[in-house]
Amino acid sequence: MNSRIEKTVQFVKEQLKSAEAGHDWFHVERVWKLALTIAGSEVCDREVVELAALLHDIADPKFQGGDEQIALTIARNHLQNIDADPATTESVLFIIKNMSFKNSLETSGDELHNIRVKNPVIAELQIVQDADRLDAMGAIGIARTFNFGGFKNNLLHHPEMAPRKNMTREEYKRNEGTTINHFYEKLLLLKDRMNTAKGKELAAGRHAFMEVYLEQFFAEWEGKR
Repeated sequence: MNSRIEKTVQFVKEQLKSAEAGHDWFHVERVWKLALTIAGSEVCDREVVELAALLHDIADPKFQGGDEQIALTIARNHLQNIDADPATTESVLFIIKNMSFKNSLETSGDELHNIRVKNPVIAELQIVQDADRLDAMGAIGIARTFNFGGFKNNLLHHPEMAPRKNMTREEYKRNEGTTINHFYEKLLLLKDRMNTAKGKELAAGRHAFMEVYLEQFFAEWEGKR
């Protein structure tokens, strides 16, 4: 672990010491570890991957009144404080700005192609994005989803409330649906949005686990098991 990574670990731990459990230091640590696992199979700048993974949730907009600039400001200031070079800083900020699920909802295929062609950090973005999405899937993803649903006081499930499909970015941000609907509005969509071969491999198992869980949930809901 180089000194910039070590300083960033300590910084993030301090910044997120009071964060909601689904977006706390342990979430960041898991994403960091997953990013390193995926990076082992990709050609990439490992330091950019590590710094972006560590800083990606430094000020999640959900807990900042929807303000997406706070995280970028905090991350930039930190990167300057640890003497990251300008190219590394801009690459990390690009990843933080572009990796979230909601920010991909209104990006057309042509726009995504242009981003990938014009920006040399796309491999690192794809790695960190896959790592973050993997932590929203499987057993951990289920736990995080219900934790956040409880934090928001959302219903577990309502048979008459159907999942909302094809939401815009703004609709997704405002959505106050049930926790179970969130599986269909996001979590079950992630498997087919993975970028890397390793990410796709890991996502397959986590996706299957969520499908088994939902089958059991609905059987219990109907009193059948």
